[in-house]
Order: sequence, then C-alpha cells, then structure tokens
Amino acid sequence: MDNLKGKWIYIVLLVPVISSILALLHFGFFFKSGSAGTGILILLFLYFKKRPRKHDQLMIMAAFLFSIVGDWFLSNKQDDAGMFVAGIVFFFFAHLGYLWFAVMNGKINLSITLLFFGIYIVFFGKILFPCLDDPVLMWPVLIYLIISCLSLGAAVGIRANPLAKLSYVFGIFLILFSDTIIAYKEFLDYRNLNWLILPTYYLAHISIVFSLINRYLFEAEGTTTH
Repeated sequence: MDNLKGKWIYIVLLVPVISSILALLHFGFFFKSGSAGTGILILLFLYFKKRPRKHDQLMIMAAFLFSIVGDWFLSNKQDDAGMFVAGIVFFFFAHLGYLWFAVMNGKINLSITLLFFGIYIVFFGKILFPCLDDPVLMWPVLIYLIISCLSLGAAVGIRANPLAKLSYVFGIFLILFSDTIIAYKEFLDYRNLNWLILPTYYLAHISIVFSLINRYLFEAEGTTTH
C-alpha cells in the first residue's frame, strides 16, 4: 500500500471528533460513546486490512468497549455507590487493555510508573482518603489508581515510531488527567474543572486511535520501501 495514498484514513478521525462535539452539546449517550465506539470500528478496519494482522490492537478495542460500559454506569449512577463502583471496575478492565497492548509492544517504564505511583498515593492518602465516607469505595479507588499508573508507565515504555508513541502516551495521560478531575468532583465536590472531564476523555480515545493509524501507515511505508 502506498503510504501517501493511504493517508486518507486520517480523515475518518473526523467521525469521533464530530461525535464528541455532539456529545458535548448533550445529544445523548449514543454520541457520548461515539469516540470509543467509532474508534472500535476504525481499529477493526485496520485489523482486517493489515497482513499479517496485529492482534495487539484487539486489546485497545476491548479497552474501548469496557470504557463504553463503564461510562454508562457512571452516567446513570446518580447517588448509587454500587453503580459508581461498577463504573470503576469496567474502567479498570479498560486500563488492563491499554496496559496489555503496551506490554505487547515494549515494557513498563519503571521510573515513570514509580513517579506517578508516588504522586497518586500521596493524592489518595492526603486528599481522597479523608473524603471517602463509604469504605466500599476505598479499595476500588486505590486499585484503580494503581492500574492507571501502571498503564501510563507501560505506555511510556512502548517501542514504536516517535509520533505513534507520543500520541499513545498522550492518550493514556489524558485518561489519567480526566479521572483525576472526576475524583475531585466526586469526593471533594470541586467542580471548577468539570468542563475538562469529557473533552479530555474523548480526545484520549481519538489520540489513541491516531496512534494506531500512524503505526499502520508507518509500517506500510516500511513495507513498500523494501
């Protein structure tokens, strides 16, 4: 496949972008799940287009699917702690998918993992823990923080062409950033940054899909030049 001609595929990223805009304009959960849902469709196209197939991107598709389910629970939780925990559980599985994908393409960067783990353990102990009135929430939140730090550390350890790696790391960082704002909102009732939650969440999915598209084109170019 000619790399220059193949760059048309970047245009399909307009679909999750438009879906995200409609979601921000409150057009409903269908569009709210659009950044992840259309991401799955794009990655399915790459999966069946590539020879040999890259099975690692199945992990990202699974992560996006778990994200949609987790988002549904959080969007409908109201004051139900059980729904909130269910949302955390599904987002935990989403991070396992991101982590698995990264480990299949590199190894965990221990320095970055320990750095963010230290930051978020302090964040949990000093800021979140005193506000956790419901003990049922303590362990899911703590475990989720740990998997998030592992996911970011693994993203930094990916072996890939620079643009694909940078956009993947950026996507995982945005998820962590969005989750941090959610924690402030849910446990500290701090809402000044709420407007950033969904844009960063949607942009994270778009950035991750961009990363895999870029990897696909980079490898296609390498194939055609040999």
